[in-house]
Amino acid sequence: MYAIIETGGKQYRVQEGDTLFVEKLEAAAGDSVDFDKVLAVSKEGNLSVGAPYVEGAKVSATVVEQGKGPKIIVFKYKPKKDYRRKQGHRQPYTKVKIEKINA
Repeated sequence: MYAIIETGGKQYRVQEGDTLFVEKLEAAAGDSVDFDKVLAVSKEGNLSVGAPYVEGAKVSATVVEQGKGPKIIVFKYKPKKDYRRKQGHRQPYTKVKIEKINA
């Protein structure tokens, strides 16, 4: 059994027991989160596709940790003009563990 959920503007294919990194959610470690934007659910070979979401479907997950990704260096320059800008960025994320798929 798997489901396709939408969170943070991205879509994820999840199964029970999966851990995944999603865009930052406002929840502390150990909290429970529900994803109600379920696009599709496959149960015993039968695929239910929503328009746009499956009615009554919900995916329950637990927040494992909040963190930041690796540092990305943004470097801009213009040759021969003495223009250089160096900036770093670390994208925040939330690590969640999928507990149950309710369809």
